[in-house]
Amino acid sequence: MQRLKSLIPDAKSFEPITGSGSNRRYWRVVRADGTSVIGAIGTVTTENDAFIYLSGYFSSRDLPVPRILAVSPDRTAYVQEDLGDTCLLDRITDTALVAKTIDMLPRFQINGALGLDFSRCHPVPEMDMTSVMWDLNYFKYCYLKLTGLEIDEPRLEKEFQALASCLLMAKPWGFMVRDFQSRNVMIRDNMPYLIDFQGGRRGPVHYDVASFLWQARAGLSAEFRNSMVERYIAASGVDAEEFRTSLPFFVIFRMLQVLGAYGFRGYHERKPAFMQQIPAALTNLREALNPAVFPYLSEITDTLLSRHATHSSVGSDNDANGILTVEVLSFSYKKGLPADMSGNGGGFVFDCRAIHNPGRYEPYKQLTGKDAPVAEFLENDGEVFTFLDHCCALVDHAVERYLKRGFTHLQIAFGCTGGQHRSVYCAAAMAARLREKFAGQPIAVTETHREQPSLRP
Repeated sequence: MQRLKSLIPDAKSFEPITGSGSNRRYWRVVRADGTSVIGAIGTVTTENDAFIYLSGYFSSRDLPVPRILAVSPDRTAYVQEDLGDTCLLDRITDTALVAKTIDMLPRFQINGALGLDFSRCHPVPEMDMTSVMWDLNYFKYCYLKLTGLEIDEPRLEKEFQALASCLLMAKPWGFMVRDFQSRNVMIRDNMPYLIDFQGGRRGPVHYDVASFLWQARAGLSAEFRNSMVERYIAASGVDAEEFRTSLPFFVIFRMLQVLGAYGFRGYHERKPAFMQQIPAALTNLREALNPAVFPYLSEITDTLLSRHATHSSVGSDNDANGILTVEVLSFSYKKGLPADMSGNGGGFVFDCRAIHNPGRYEPYKQLTGKDAPVAEFLENDGEVFTFLDHCCALVDHAVERYLKRGFTHLQIAFGCTGGQHRSVYCAAAMAARLREKFAGQPIAVTETHREQPSLRP
């Protein structure tokens, strides 16, 4: 923090804000004159340098990015322009704004690539076979292996190699933003600004279109996606036939890459927001796969989708004989302990009030534990993971014993002061974990947020 204070001598206040998936941490800094800037600290100086260089270069070409205002001598801290709090994901139903963003993309990819020194990109200057295989193995080891599915390694590797070859042959190439998605586009004065490009490199332009339009969380319809593809073709001037032919390979590649990220963040780090996106990503992947070209990937995806469908079906059938119903809920201690309508006298009650409370800060007061900014606040702080680890150890054992003994009901309640932030997050995390861990077993997991009746699992 001292490094940022030295860069902003007139700072009046520092407010932590949600960051990205990188190592960097961010603060909104209000200065003496009432204006604000964003301060960033990151320990990987090569990543910082890439962002600083690219921001300066794109700004010089009048491309919409945050301007860099100050950099510490050791390159671990910098100050950038504040573009506000609204990202495109918050306004994803605004079709005109999505169209503006698609129109903006070729300006970065094609115009922005002219004269750009790709050697300053992080961690590699361009997409190649090695970097493609990094992402494919990310899918295999951080998602696929964690599902417990038995895989045929030679068949999978053969299709990975075929996919990589298709990707690398696609044309044209330009600046590949790489993580071009609605959450990384800020909206100011109804115009889009790109904020996350430090992982960019030289590569096929198709990747960013796939990343943006097939983002699971955005939930864009197939009809709208297709119209935006045509809009991109017109705006960029790429060969229409080649682009349409190659694009599905990039959708496949991007979905495999994000499933790796969802697996790591969800299975390993136990972040429920990522777990919840897995079915949508699998659906997008299945739609893009041609079984005649990728028979084994199609087979794997069908199996995983079937598991999720079975899981959802079991989870909604609370009256089935032999089903253990696990009721996970959140509540406010101010309004008393939750009632147990099963007649069993209740179960686990976990007190979340020792966890740092995001509800104390203005940006989070109107949000809940199921909103991404709140989740990121709790996850960046880190103590919620230790808390949930202890809770999960107790609950996992109890569920296993309940299943063996034929019990039919278990209640798990998470309480905090208002039943809005910490308890909601923990209840959602526990429900997501139980659904995944005990998939295929006779267990129905319900999720209720007593003080937040509008929320649905």
